[in-house]
Amino acid sequence: MARTEQAQRYVGGGVLRKEDPELLTGQGKYTDDIVVPGMVWAIVVRSPFAHARINSVDTSRAGGMPGVIAVYSGADLASEWAGPLPMAWPVTEDINNPPHWPVAKDKARFAGDAVAVVVAESRAQAKDAAASVEVDYEALDPVVGVEAALRDGAPLVHDEFGTNKCYTWPLADGEVDDVFAKAPVVVKERYVHPRLIPNAIEPRAIVVQPVPSQGEFTMWSATQVPHIAKVTLSITLGIPESKFRVIAPEVGGGFGSKLQVYAEEAICLAVARRLGRPVKWVEERSENYLATHHGRGMIQDMEVAATEEGKLLGVRAKMLVDMGGYLQLVTPGIPLLGAFLYAGPYSAECYSVEFTGVFTNRTPTDAYRGAGRPEATYAVERIMDALARRVGKDPAEVRRMNFLPPFSEPTPTPSGLSFDSGNYEATLDKALELVGYDELRKEQAARRESKDVKQLGVGLSTYIEMCGLAPSQVLASLRYVAGGWDSATIRCHPTGKVTVLSGATPHGQGHETSWSQIVADALGIPFDDIEILHGDTAVVPLGMDTYGSRSVSVGGVAIHHAAERVKEKARKIAAHELEVAEDDLEFADGKFQVKGAPDKAKSIPEVAFSAWTAHNLPEGLEPGLEETYVFDPPNFTYPSGAHICAVEIDTDTGKTEVVRYIAVDDCGTIINPMIVEGQIRGGVAQGIAEALFEEAVYDDNGTLLTSSMATYAIPSAAELPRFTLAGNVTPSSTNPLGVKGVGEAGTIAAPPAVVNAVIDALSHFGVTEIDMPATPERVWNAIQNAKGGSK
Repeated sequence: MARTEQAQRYVGGGVLRKEDPELLTGQGKYTDDIVVPGMVWAIVVRSPFAHARINSVDTSRAGGMPGVIAVYSGADLASEWAGPLPMAWPVTEDINNPPHWPVAKDKARFAGDAVAVVVAESRAQAKDAAASVEVDYEALDPVVGVEAALRDGAPLVHDEFGTNKCYTWPLADGEVDDVFAKAPVVVKERYVHPRLIPNAIEPRAIVVQPVPSQGEFTMWSATQVPHIAKVTLSITLGIPESKFRVIAPEVGGGFGSKLQVYAEEAICLAVARRLGRPVKWVEERSENYLATHHGRGMIQDMEVAATEEGKLLGVRAKMLVDMGGYLQLVTPGIPLLGAFLYAGPYSAECYSVEFTGVFTNRTPTDAYRGAGRPEATYAVERIMDALARRVGKDPAEVRRMNFLPPFSEPTPTPSGLSFDSGNYEATLDKALELVGYDELRKEQAARRESKDVKQLGVGLSTYIEMCGLAPSQVLASLRYVAGGWDSATIRCHPTGKVTVLSGATPHGQGHETSWSQIVADALGIPFDDIEILHGDTAVVPLGMDTYGSRSVSVGGVAIHHAAERVKEKARKIAAHELEVAEDDLEFADGKFQVKGAPDKAKSIPEVAFSAWTAHNLPEGLEPGLEETYVFDPPNFTYPSGAHICAVEIDTDTGKTEVVRYIAVDDCGTIINPMIVEGQIRGGVAQGIAEALFEEAVYDDNGTLLTSSMATYAIPSAAELPRFTLAGNVTPSSTNPLGVKGVGEAGTIAAPPAVVNAVIDALSHFGVTEIDMPATPERVWNAIQNAKGGSK
């Protein structure tokens, strides 16, 4: 695909982020900073039971407390809903999709389920009154694990289905059973992904301001998806879209947890409509652990067929996926985002995966950084190490012999998709060189020989991910109800400044900087003369928002195309004013200049002024210089990379320390190296956290035991090493910028790299399996079991 030939001045440079001065000086405005005259506060009363029938809700005592304006049960608010909360991805025709009402009316289905709402003049008054709401619960037996939920006679989360199975979704290509039956080598392992609890630095927050006389509502929300929220909440509340504005101001992180349309958003809208007053709700951190959706929660039975030399022949996997108590916005579809990647960047003759979604009495799951792709990568990278052990080869050698050959155009893969570009062997070679692989292996051998208490392990992860959620027709084939497009508008003002309206909504990614770089290069406009507007559905009506590392590969490419349209119109005006044919002009150094006579030229600001005055426009051309482009990508993008982790394990205590971490990533063309580096560092930190620290633990009653930062381990900088980062660029063939995406790369690649390193450190003891997180207790027990000791 042809790319812009104009010399680039900003793209690829480490331009400092435009966003930072405001944020670092405390000038950023978050939802919790918003105060509206006449505003009242809402507090949600939540079930302490994982599974309980709601016999009655007595609000009389709470309603009489100081400052209390109203107290509502689920039955009280039932008339406010035109429909249940949205679920936008019914992955199969026969999916069991229960209605999810913002406030439960009949049963609580997880600890934290909303059962009542208290509204008061102040937050403190609302909290005090919430403690006085009396709910008559009839405790029911809960079902906590996915395997237990599928057993005969298990308690039913949703009685109407007669089963806890939500759906089964298969994908197969090739003669899978035949290949596995005839394969000289078959390796099968089971992997468990614990639930993870997102901890964005800013908890969720909502402010709704009604205009009762007009039936209008403005909602500020700490959300990743203001455009999606507008459409779906309009349906849930029966509010005309023309009367509903959603604003995402500064958003303090999301990691997928704010890719959601939450009950509290619907509740605040309903209460504001009923009272005719602005309503505010701000999540407390303890609520975040219970009511913000969780991530992961999957059991994988993964197997590969191979030759005795270690050449892959086939991949087969079956997954059980924890849906939780309800289906949230895209809960059922999250596993499918990794469904096509269980062969990784490797060749194979056949491919089969099957996902079974299961209801449990736990917090609903949904997108969390990586969303389906970390699970797939973990399975394939773990089993590649298992295959290497089985055939007696180095893990790097087995990977290298199975890589797809280098390619720069769409290339078919075992799962049926076509990857856009890649050179996986070169990426791995760079990572091996940077980590000093041969020397590490020598040091490892020496420590084993000397029986050092601290053993060394090396783990590899050569991942591929699917980004740029993406072509709308493909999403339709997967039964996703929305599209994969995004929009951009570029408005060139007569004063020479430029405003860009982007449908992608950032929450820390640096869009204002990256988008300005793209436009500055495309139009020859100074970087500081470009303003980026986003996150407000009244300002930017068209958008599909930010998630799945789609921002640059969809939103950024839309901006590129809008800039090309601006140049196309500007060329007509410049040619008319310079009295030459359009073909006689070339665009260089930010100007349309006559070929062979560069002194005869017009810049974009000059043309913008002419377009505004409209004194001398070509016949039939409208005044103004403003263009919009809605980009629907023709394919996904496929970032890839090689991550290598070295760990030291104290065999007396089981403590694991990451001592070296190398990440070589191919995210296509890089717009801003500093932003890319920041994304990778943050992603790797989250991936290491998943591998070694984080796990949402429930007891048999469905009570969350890791319900605060005191019990849910989140690493700080002190627990992490310095990361060595490098790149290997193969431009994407999917879009003219050649970009792929990078926001989730580190989180996808790191867990198997770390766990493979832990197992490698202990492999000479006979350890071949450790579940995540590899806590000191688990590691110590694995050592003792391998040695024949007791726990």
